[in-house]
Amino acid sequence: MSGLQSAVAGATTVTGKRRLEERSAFDKRLRFSVRQTESAYRYRDIVVKKQDGFTHILLSTKSSDNNTLNPEVMKEIQSAMATAASDDSKLVLLGAVGSVFCCGLDFLYFIRRLTDDRKKESIKMAETIRTFINTFIQFRKPIVAAVNGPAVGLGAAILPLCDVVWANEKAWFQTPYTAYGQTPDACSSFSFPRIMGLAAANELLLSGRKLTAQEACLKGLVSQVLWPGTFTQEVMLRIKELVAVDSLVLRESKALMRNTSRSALEQANERECEALKRVWGSSQGTDAILQYLQRRTELC
Repeated sequence: MSGLQSAVAGATTVTGKRRLEERSAFDKRLRFSVRQTESAYRYRDIVVKKQDGFTHILLSTKSSDNNTLNPEVMKEIQSAMATAASDDSKLVLLGAVGSVFCCGLDFLYFIRRLTDDRKKESIKMAETIRTFINTFIQFRKPIVAAVNGPAVGLGAAILPLCDVVWANEKAWFQTPYTAYGQTPDACSSFSFPRIMGLAAANELLLSGRKLTAQEACLKGLVSQVLWPGTFTQEVMLRIKELVAVDSLVLRESKALMRNTSRSALEQANERECEALKRVWGSSQGTDAILQYLQRRTELC
């Protein structure tokens, strides 16, 4: 166990240095500016802006790096979505502050806890993901995702659960689950084959192929690719058009398209989380995450 903890510490140190090198000064200034002027201060890891007709939720994590998802971040998103579900928001716009959309699960957070009680922490994390994903599946209003940069793992897998996905042309998408010894999550074992076909889904989920924004659009993962220089403006123009639609029409239209698959998505989510418990609860699962963290060199 002491050897494992030393490896965790080593992975944390190396990865921390790489993250500092990757993080630009511009991103830091932008995060600070947004938080000071528009953040709802009761949230630590997200920025929530109640706009005219919609709720804007932006990942801007302090408890993790590169907008990775740990239980605290997921609970904050769930809380913001619960509020949006009950207020006069017609839709939710999900985005991120900085140059990264979401780098998936926070493995540094997770591996530290796996060293204490592998079985217990595996169950706890899988259940957290199950609840988080069910929030998306059961949300009655449209969810629009504005993908400003890399979307990896869980950050990419949730996109089919959104109703519209607009991507910056510089964004890229990857679900390298096998690289860190994990099975698919966020219903991707069901949604990916459904939207892009089994062969293409297998290439993403088993081989971890990286997609450009244009490739993701061709495969049906992204609705439209927007020019980087005017990405935010283009997103807001399209949101303005959507919120001009009657709220009942938006909800009923989503229900017609989503209700037939809701039960299947919930079942897929349940199956995937049970598989995650088994994989993460094994010694091989812990070793795979450690090896992934030690050899990781990219931003995500």
